[in-house]
Amino acid sequence: MASIKQFQVTFDCAEPERVARFWCEVLGYVVPPPPAGFASWDEYDRSLSPERRGSAFACIDPSGVGPRLYFQRVPEGKVVKNRVHLDVRVGTGLVGEERLAALEAECARLLPLGAVRGQLLRADGENESCLPMQDIEGNEFCLD
Repeated sequence: MASIKQFQVTFDCAEPERVARFWCEVLGYVVPPPPAGFASWDEYDRSLSPERRGSAFACIDPSGVGPRLYFQRVPEGKVVKNRVHLDVRVGTGLVGEERLAALEAECARLLPLGAVRGQLLRADGENESCLPMQDIEGNEFCLD
């Protein structure tokens, strides 16, 4: 049986480039080079039919370790809680007040980018503290 070596995470959204650039800032990701034969993504986008322009965008981990994130335009807005979400690991190995400080610092960095803060979930003896948030289109993620 073959094992999967790579995967990408796909987001349905209204504005693919805007949401992709948000996640570039959150994760330190970058926009990949445009397809061969195009000097820029804008040039590539202009080559598409009008209905396909702006319909997708992607970002990648510059180290090549993390998954590619792909953003595709869909006609409907988000109406229910995500069934899958990203945990942005900013507090790994930290506990107590040190962990809370790391979560709060990252939250403070993301709020000006358009993120929305949820209610802090404090450590309960089984799970460490985490901070639920939403991206600029309401997709849930956690600072963990």
